Amino acid sequence: MDGCTSVNFHIVTLFPGLFPGPLAEGVMGRALRQGVFVLCVHNMRDHGAGPHHVVDDAAFGGGPGMVLKAGPLAASVAEARHADGDDGGAADAPVLLLDPQGARLTQGLVDELAQKQDIILVAGRYEGIDERARERVITHEISIGDYVLTGGELPVMVLIEAVARRVPGVLGSKDSGKADSFASGLLQHPHYTRPAVWEGEAVPDILLSGDHARVTQWRREQSLLRTLRRRPDLLSQPQAALSSAEREWLKERGWRPDGAYDRNE
Repeated sequence: MDGCTSVNFHIVTLFPGLFPGPLAEGVMGRALRQGVFVLCVHNMRDHGAGPHHVVDDAAFGGGPGMVLKAGPLAASVAEARHADGDDGGAADAPVLLLDPQGARLTQGLVDELAQKQDIILVAGRYEGIDERARERVITHEISIGDYVLTGGELPVMVLIEAVARRVPGVLGSKDSGKADSFASGLLQHPHYTRPAVWEGEAVPDILLSGDHARVTQWRREQSLLRTLRRRPDLLSQPQAALSSAEREWLKERGWRPDGAYDRNE
């Protein structure tokens, strides 16, 4: 285990060398170096059996692939909790297994996790983990999408970045993430920068007008329109916070009360 005292994220993994990986770059890397959030990596093989530190075995009942043993996983989580430490460590932290069987990761869940002082993240491998460890040790199962990866380390990094950017001090400005897609319940509006004309295509005149009220209204409308065309299901969610006028505006453009989008309108 890496020596950590001020911890945001505990990572239980078979491949500690993968961390911090991409999290060491950009705004995440800067915040990590400044200690705004901390990664503490726990190598599951430290608790493996024998000289080869075995942490997996064949599944009872047969079948392809290997299964992570309950003992090493449980011991790694106990280590992450610092159950015997003087400071109590992450004794009350949720234990998240990144697994395709889990609940879909959403911005709402990200915001909920961002309120936690400590989070323990388990990167699954092979065919899965022993069900007894899943039932006794894991408190939450989370999926980043309906597809399969070789292991849980990349999903762990995705979750860490999504949560860490909600921690004050990680982004350059406290307002930086407010307009991001999903942060407001809608997809983000289009962006433009210099030059004002590129390959014959000009930036919308309203963005050059200097009229901040009109720009704000345009961006809101563009956000609504982009969400309607690409993710109409989001418009029915409470996070979208649509006004009655916006609902009528969307209906005129093909949004149906059931949340679907009639592209023929």
